[in-house]
Amino acid sequence: MTLALLVTSLATLGNGLPADVPPEEWPSVLPADHDIPKDEFGKMVRQGQLIFSDTGQFARAYVGNDLSCRNCHLDQGRKAGSAPLWAAFLSYPAYRAKNHRVNTFEERLQDCFRYSMNGKAPPLGDPVLVALESYAYWMEKNAKINPRLTERGFPKLQKPSTPPSYERGKIVYANNCELCHGSNGQGRIANGGHLVFPPLWGNRSFNWGAGMAHLDKAAAYIKTNMPLSLGGSLSNQDAWDVAYFMEGHDRPQDPRYTGSVDETRALFHHTQNSLYGHLVAGHVLGNGPVSK
Repeated sequence: MTLALLVTSLATLGNGLPADVPPEEWPSVLPADHDIPKDEFGKMVRQGQLIFSDTGQFARAYVGNDLSCRNCHLDQGRKAGSAPLWAAFLSYPAYRAKNHRVNTFEERLQDCFRYSMNGKAPPLGDPVLVALESYAYWMEKNAKINPRLTERGFPKLQKPSTPPSYERGKIVYANNCELCHGSNGQGRIANGGHLVFPPLWGNRSFNWGAGMAHLDKAAAYIKTNMPLSLGGSLSNQDAWDVAYFMEGHDRPQDPRYTGSVDETRALFHHTQNSLYGHLVAGHVLGNGPVSK
């Protein structure tokens, strides 16, 4: 073996990537659970991990549905392409068009409770937010601060040439999603009453203000991560179609609701990626959860 080949082989073995991939493009190496320090900070990290894993149990006062953080942010908030918690920590403070101002990471966590958890925001400095922030901070300790961090958020997914369809999405759902999330989209609960797979619409799911209520984000998440452990197996068209089917059901009201669906849509959902206020399958979305 030549010296060049030896160097190439060692580089590939060292990080699992070809040697010609520059270091700034290497994926971040995250710490394992056993690396959590055994001190007061470590206790807060572990509390944050518990809240992340079972939010309804460990942050009950702020949760209004059956979801936990881990339902969307896979592998305990580690998995690239599923809005990993550690990458979000590195992305703030940042300007958000959603509220037209620069937000801190703690304020971003508040919105997760307000929208995705359909609950209420813990006050800034609350132990729940401190614990989640500590968990995120601990996970990112080996990562690089990079505004173009590839692991953050959801990957962009090109729109299909054929507009997404509720009826086609219904078929994709039956073939790929129903086994875990149920024929009525209400998820699966284990014998002990513990939620195994989350509800995708209806009273116990995320509300209309959540990021996952947008077609583009839902389609990208589904394409990258679903079915569970088979991410990437659906075509772009199938991902958009099943996202349309999922978003074509009603869910809890947007907390910013003004008293009028039309007005709320004009203010907060005036985008081609939101079905709020649209007539879908005979129902104007935004008029109240319909779980069928």
